[in-house]
Amino acid sequence: MPLPAVPRPTVPGRPPPVPESLGDGDRPRVDVVGLGPAGADLVTASTLGRLQGPDPVRLRTVRHPAVAELGVLAGVGSFDHVYDEAATLDDVYPRIVAELVAEAERAGGVVYAVPGSPVVAERTVELLVEDPRLEVRLWPALSFLDLAWVRLGVDPVRSGVHVVDGHRFATATAGSTGPFLVAQCDDRSVLSDVKLSVEDPPDVEVVVLHHLGLADELVRRVHWDDLDRGVDADHLTSLYVPALAEPLGSGLDGFTRMVTELRHLDPWKAEQTHRSLSRYLREETAELLEAIERYDPDTGAGSEELCAELGDVLYQVVFHAVLAEEAGWFTLGDVIGAIDAKLRWRHPELEDPTAVVHDPVEAQRRWQERKLLERTRGDGGDTDPSGSGGGAGA
Repeated sequence: MPLPAVPRPTVPGRPPPVPESLGDGDRPRVDVVGLGPAGADLVTASTLGRLQGPDPVRLRTVRHPAVAELGVLAGVGSFDHVYDEAATLDDVYPRIVAELVAEAERAGGVVYAVPGSPVVAERTVELLVEDPRLEVRLWPALSFLDLAWVRLGVDPVRSGVHVVDGHRFATATAGSTGPFLVAQCDDRSVLSDVKLSVEDPPDVEVVVLHHLGLADELVRRVHWDDLDRGVDADHLTSLYVPALAEPLGSGLDGFTRMVTELRHLDPWKAEQTHRSLSRYLREETAELLEAIERYDPDTGAGSEELCAELGDVLYQVVFHAVLAEEAGWFTLGDVIGAIDAKLRWRHPELEDPTAVVHDPVEAQRRWQERKLLERTRGDGGDTDPSGSGGGAGA
């Protein structure tokens, strides 16, 4: 029996084997091109060909060095207004996709130009590829990573470099000593957070990479304590860390990887959802509360049971975070980051030693005051209409 025919994928850089107007004939087409990591000299010929074609062009952002240099992009619309209007980045990406779908349906095809490469740190492109309404074609382009490896003289495959997001450095580097290429260092505060997240700084110098491929390119080796000094970091700044002194949070990181692996190995776990897991979270929480009742802090009796029940509840938290990461919504690092931010907001004494109070009543009053302010600021957080939640929860 002959095998069924398998459609040949589009080979970027060659004439597409489909009509230019409607892609496969059934769905509107989006051609995603990359503008490269720097100026117009690093934009590929295939990208220029798409930009000069008959389809309308939309830019993710005009905040890119090549945009001003490419005359073909003069007057081309961007999605910068979406960034300005949206409350969070999570709101930005689906809205961009919705507008692209609408425009592709009107025109039959649209060219979507993104900074760097379409396949490097481009959440909108991931959403486009997943959208069944579209035929999406990805055209190759240089990314900032290509320039970084050359400037560093590093073979990322042989060296085993991990590319991580600077905003999630502490959790993304958990369990590994590196090397790391840290992207999204778009503000000096990000570099400061990276520096402060490591309790035992590495002895080796790190490398700040700034405006690679541009006239003001900067590649500077600095001591760990100086990595947030002397550079006006922006969206074209990254950091290379050859090695960390010791793994960060290796236990939790390894546990998360194990839960993720079990999702692939265990068919029952593979079919679970947030809703189906709810009953188990209730059961484990009830067992934890019972273990707390039996625990004697003076003698330590019941400590083993309490430890085990805490682990069961932690497993439920990690399981939910793994489900969310698979769906592309958030990670365990985001969960930790959210509660970290909430604690720092509700407890200013963490950042300001002069704000420390020694009266429990005053501490409780201030905690409630900060909690109420969260609601007026729109930060969310838990609500306790009785006002008796206390400061123990967060």
